[in-house]
Amino acid sequence: MKLESPKVKAGKGQQEMFAYLTNVENYDELMPESKEKFQAISQDTFLFQLKGMPEIRLKIKETKEPELIVLGSTSDKFPFNLNIHIAEDQANSSEVFLDFEGNFNPMMSMMIKGPLKKFINTLSENIAKK
Repeated sequence: MKLESPKVKAGKGQQEMFAYLTNVENYDELMPESKEKFQAISQDTFLFQLKGMPEIRLKIKETKEPELIVLGSTSDKFPFNLNIHIAEDQANSSEVFLDFEGNFNPMMSMMIKGPLKKFINTLSENIAKK
């Protein structure tokens, strides 16, 4: 399953936005209001839980400075990557979009597609406010 957020303009330049998004503690500020739990576990790993959803642990699996950050699930039951693309826009702004790639059975895909789409759209909207 592949999902994409709309592209948003962020008030930080590409390099500054990359630095912001590689600090896992900052994801606490980007989570939807339905967040029930957030915990930075290490420099590159955090876990979060949204209302009515299981706990999800994400790890920064790959970076390509300053344009790409790959967050990956650490669960074998729910394997996916969330790719964050950062493009230079102007000196003090950047363009950011997220794409989600997961390999789920059709039933699971049907159940989670709506909430996941809403989640990545909220993340990108909150990035635009930074």
